Amino acid sequence: MASLLLSLFSALLLSATITECEAYSKTVKAPYPGPKPEKLTHLHFYFHVIDSGNKPTDVLVAKGPTTNSSATNFGLVAIDDDPLTTGPDITSEEIGRAQGMYASADQNKVGLLMAFNFVFTKGEFSGSTISMYGRNPILSKVREMPIVGGTGAFRFGRGYAQAKTFVYNTTSGNAVIVYNVYVWH
Repeated sequence: MASLLLSLFSALLLSATITECEAYSKTVKAPYPGPKPEKLTHLHFYFHVIDSGNKPTDVLVAKGPTTNSSATNFGLVAIDDDPLTTGPDITSEEIGRAQGMYASADQNKVGLLMAFNFVFTKGEFSGSTISMYGRNPILSKVREMPIVGGTGAFRFGRGYAQAKTFVYNTTSGNAVIVYNVYVWH
């Protein structure tokens, strides 16, 4: 009799536990009435790619079997932690970092797949990030890439980034790219 009661109690406890589980997703009401007011923010900064010296900020991590023979470096993958500054000189005030990766993903034209977070460390947006993911045809004068999200002040962010090479040193591989980023948040 005791084992029957124990079995019934265990089954009852298990069914109560199962019915208390939450669903995978649920629709929630916004914590504010009506549509949330959005604002458009324009950010202007300089992205410094440093390949040379003792502390490069751009590091090659992988190559495909045909990368070296490819006209576009197809298969090359690099990881970056590049400074973002208010001016084109590396000694300008640093406002954040560009942390992410790029891969040469086009066999016919030079084009990079970019997956980066702009991590802001100073100023009004300190502690916030913007996520950029898209194609960067680096030989084009102006390149446009989508902003697909963000955190902090840029939560639910969306928009686009325009990149333009400010200077590129063919000997060192160092580059400065000016970014104009427009984000709805």
